[in-house]
Amino acid sequence: MATIDAEPQPITVDLARTALVIIDMQRDFLEPGGFGETLGNDISLLAAAVAPCQAVLAAARAAGMLVIHTREGHRPDLSDAPKAKVERGEPSLRIGAEGPMGRILVRGEPGHDIIAALAPAPGEPVIDKPGKGAFYQTDLELMLRNRGVDTLLVCGVTTEVCVNTTVREANDRGYRCVVLDDCCASYFPEFHDYGLKMIKAQGGIFGWVSSSRAAIAAIAATQA
Repeated sequence: MATIDAEPQPITVDLARTALVIIDMQRDFLEPGGFGETLGNDISLLAAAVAPCQAVLAAARAAGMLVIHTREGHRPDLSDAPKAKVERGEPSLRIGAEGPMGRILVRGEPGHDIIAALAPAPGEPVIDKPGKGAFYQTDLELMLRNRGVDTLLVCGVTTEVCVNTTVREANDRGYRCVVLDDCCASYFPEFHDYGLKMIKAQGGIFGWVSSSRAAIAAIAATQA
């Protein structure tokens, strides 16, 4: 058992029943020419989450924890991309359009890949999701149930969109979620802050908020 210092209160977890979920750390969101930049965002703001994610990922792997990565993207024919999503906003390149890293947010294209710094290791599941939440139209819940997982350590981008959506989906399914604040980031710093506040408000209405350092310390304590 490991006790993680968190808000609104510390949480004790069984690492054998805990999964590290790293959400959408993809080139399309973090690198020049990807979907994030086509929307006019400052992609450099997401870089802050990379090193903390690397540190937690290394600790989780060393402890033998289940590690799951997610990627948002669509089939090449866009049959799983709602028209409302494709047409929304005014990006310089829409989903499916040809960009510097291949077609935007399309599975199998270079931009859809997870960044090299956080590349999945052999045997680590990768969930390809068509929406914001990692449970929607995926087999994530089946994977977690098969492994007896009841707690998720959540990292990734962006805090207020895919991270928050996944945490809310997980909460409704009975999972305990611990969001690692410095392992998450947003194109809008104020959204990052409020996204975390919403999760831990009212006694942890959606989950707990902690940090990479606290999670790593808790994991290390079980290995001593």
